[in-house]
Amino acid sequence: MSVKHNEPKFTDPATMACRGAVEHRATWMALLYEQAKEQGADAEKMCREAIRKCGHIHGDNMYKPLCEDPDSAADFGRAFFSGQGAKNMEIDVLESSHDSLVAEFRQCPLVQAWEKLGYKGKELELLCDMAMDGDRGIADQMGLTLDITKTIAAGDGCCHLHFHK
Repeated sequence: MSVKHNEPKFTDPATMACRGAVEHRATWMALLYEQAKEQGADAEKMCREAIRKCGHIHGDNMYKPLCEDPDSAADFGRAFFSGQGAKNMEIDVLESSHDSLVAEFRQCPLVQAWEKLGYKGKELELLCDMAMDGDRGIADQMGLTLDITKTIAAGDGCCHLHFHK
């Protein structure tokens, strides 16, 4: 059974193809996590560090260059929550100012991928939180802190993200 409130509203071919690519990435992540656990590694620590490092790379190379004022949460939001990515996750920006950016994601292809692999409950929430380390890493590079107070993986109706100074 799928997590409530995670059915896509936008189902055009381009959006579904992009979501498929995100699901593929999520599948890799879960399988790497499981393999690391089976081999005796501290899989959670390994995944979190690698994913956050990926966020640092994306923050520096993808989002900072798109910001007229890289110190502005609002400018970051225009870069981060734009185009196809915003459509894939069905993002609503609720607040945008120099020091604060609040958004809700209403669809998550990562959660859909993990559910297809049989994850649920606390395992599903852990995979989600580890994946969010990428967003936390991006926030680091933008001089922001990221608070996540709701997640689709936990059964909430959305992922509620607050980037702030």
